[in-house]
Amino acid sequence: MRLFACILLFLVTQTAWGQQATIAVAANMKDAFSEINTAFRASGKPAMRVVYGSSGNLTSQIMNGAPFSLLIAADERFPLELYKNSKAVDEGLVYAIGKLALISKSSSGMNLSNNRAGIEKAIKAANKIALAKPDLSPYGKAAIEYLKAEGLWELAKSKLIYGDNIGVATMYVLTGAADIGFTAFSLAKSPELAKQSNHILLNSQSYESIKQKMILLKGAPPEAIELYRFMQGEEAKAVLQKYGYVIP
Repeated sequence: MRLFACILLFLVTQTAWGQQATIAVAANMKDAFSEINTAFRASGKPAMRVVYGSSGNLTSQIMNGAPFSLLIAADERFPLELYKNSKAVDEGLVYAIGKLALISKSSSGMNLSNNRAGIEKAIKAANKIALAKPDLSPYGKAAIEYLKAEGLWELAKSKLIYGDNIGVATMYVLTGAADIGFTAFSLAKSPELAKQSNHILLNSQSYESIKQKMILLKGAPPEAIELYRFMQGEEAKAVLQKYGYVIP
């Protein structure tokens, strides 16, 4: 009887898990989305599984059959790729515009000045500089664009170390694996990161605008559709602005 009860519990749990909607969220949105999701659930909505990662990796998983219902990406390119491959119901919606920042660990003694001369000095002093893989992460791509536009690429390129997503790249700085790093302004503004690091906002004219798009995938259940709509509401927009995003 005990064995039967355990098997029954396992089957019920597996069925419930299978019915739970899964949301894919770009790593730069982790703190902001956590607040948005809490507010969404406070209105009585069911819990949904949330998976964080780079927009490129999440898109690849969806293309290979991962059962996500909604992708909240860090750019426009990856959601449009899903739409062109008939994975989404439409072309999606730009919900925020992100900003690029440079960070250092507070205890490292590395000072950051918000001007080109100061940034050049920091790059020269650094042994390792962290950023996300540019082919997977829009923020990594923006970091490369920034370095080239500011004439700092040759100085920095031999010092670069790459994380699979912007969250990993940021952790490289916090753990001391890198002296400075490029991150999302939204992550730099998060309370936990702010306790451990210093940051400066980088010139947005030196990289292509980071237009973050969300897209509903085919077969999305009602709760995922409701979250998609909630992300367009004033409560969600207020959270996004709190974390430094620009609302289009």
